[in-house]
Amino acid sequence: MQFSAKVLDITKQRTACSIISADAKNSLTISGKSLDKLTGGMIGKILKRGDLGTKPGSTQMIDLVEGPSDRVLVVRAGKGSLKQAEFRKLAMTSASAVKKFKDAASYLCELDVKDADKAWQAQQIALAAGLASYRFTQCQSDAKPYALAKFILHAIERKQVKAIQSGLNIGAAQAVGSNVARKLGDLPGNICTPSYLANEARALAKKHAKLSTTILDEKKMNSLGMGALLSVAKGSDQPPALIAMNYKGGKTSEKPIVLVGKGITFDSGGISIKPGLAMDEMKYDMGGAASVFGVMNALLELQPSINVIGMVAAAENMPSGRASKPGDIVTSMSGKTIEILNTDAEGRLVLCDALTYAGKYKPRAVIDIATLTGACVIALGHHATGLYANNEALAQELIKAGETTGDRAWQMPLWDEYQPSLDSNFADMQNIGGREAGSVTAACFLARFTKDYHWAHMDIAGSAWKSGAAKGATGRPVPLLVEYLLGK
Repeated sequence: MQFSAKVLDITKQRTACSIISADAKNSLTISGKSLDKLTGGMIGKILKRGDLGTKPGSTQMIDLVEGPSDRVLVVRAGKGSLKQAEFRKLAMTSASAVKKFKDAASYLCELDVKDADKAWQAQQIALAAGLASYRFTQCQSDAKPYALAKFILHAIERKQVKAIQSGLNIGAAQAVGSNVARKLGDLPGNICTPSYLANEARALAKKHAKLSTTILDEKKMNSLGMGALLSVAKGSDQPPALIAMNYKGGKTSEKPIVLVGKGITFDSGGISIKPGLAMDEMKYDMGGAASVFGVMNALLELQPSINVIGMVAAAENMPSGRASKPGDIVTSMSGKTIEILNTDAEGRLVLCDALTYAGKYKPRAVIDIATLTGACVIALGHHATGLYANNEALAQELIKAGETTGDRAWQMPLWDEYQPSLDSNFADMQNIGGREAGSVTAACFLARFTKDYHWAHMDIAGSAWKSGAAKGATGRPVPLLVEYLLGK
């Protein structure tokens, strides 16, 4: 989608749809009043009928017989200055309403938002429009993508154009990355295998000079002693892959930030098999890996001057005669032994070896992203990503990035008091810690492999996809991670 910022005259700007706003008293902003005047007061008369809902974000589409705009979308803005969350809602509902049109012109930057400049407003609008334009069509014979291809945002003054365009560029890149993640997540497990992800990484590197890719196969992982990761893949006919995408935007001497994504392309639970109900959604157990791909795509769009390694620990967790069994003991790349009490707690097994491998890059920071625990969904629901960190400054930077984008995270405890639940009578540790604080003990397990660098863990089990009628990947936490990286 093409995004552009311009000083527009709504009475002359040709478009399939103009997006304007009305406050709680049906008062329109400057451009809305101009368009209303052009239509002989028709918009105001229609608003007086009361068909536009009273809640902020409510929309009403009005067809126009005359004028340069084919139709106008009126969005309810509420009273006075908007809160940031309210503005995001306006951006999302308006984007959803116009996604089937070929183009749109938005005048929502005429609104005042508390503690936010015009660049931030533009970023939210572009992110919302880009997300609304996503539609999974790859496996459908007659589905067509949404038509919205051109989006213009009105700048009140010419001096605002540069800042608004910058905000649009960032929001658009975040949307591109989110939609890459959504597509990978929505692909079925028979297509999106570890080998498929490896090929996607190779193809991406061929297109971009600043990106190189290294793929570790089963033989190489075995030589490095990655017994934990390999134990998860034992039951599958699909070979595992450890993928490293190296984005070189900064100085050669600059230490990279490493992102590590859990990439279980399908999680049956292994021998500790999951219940059949909703097991199809376990294709989303590679949501962390998908988000890493999304972030790398966004970085290639924006070309920031930083170095980032995007790692994906990809495997399929299946039951078979070769699969790991409860009670098996494996040796991780770190040399630590792990008693596998539950084969469905496999994400931490692939991640611990990937986190050990990440240390070879001598990173500034390492952030792993994983659909790790159902316990995190119980704790936080589907609104917030669970965040754990061994460095408070890193945690706060990620939380701030989430607040800026609306892709929010909530910090959880990583206290030593939880560690004894992982003690084993037969190995250095066991891979589960019991029913209580399941998300916390999973993070505590990973923390044992990250003592040599600043590290954060993002449990996206509740935020990576939606169930029910709206079933589909969300692309989170790509916006948060891109925002964080742009600040480095």
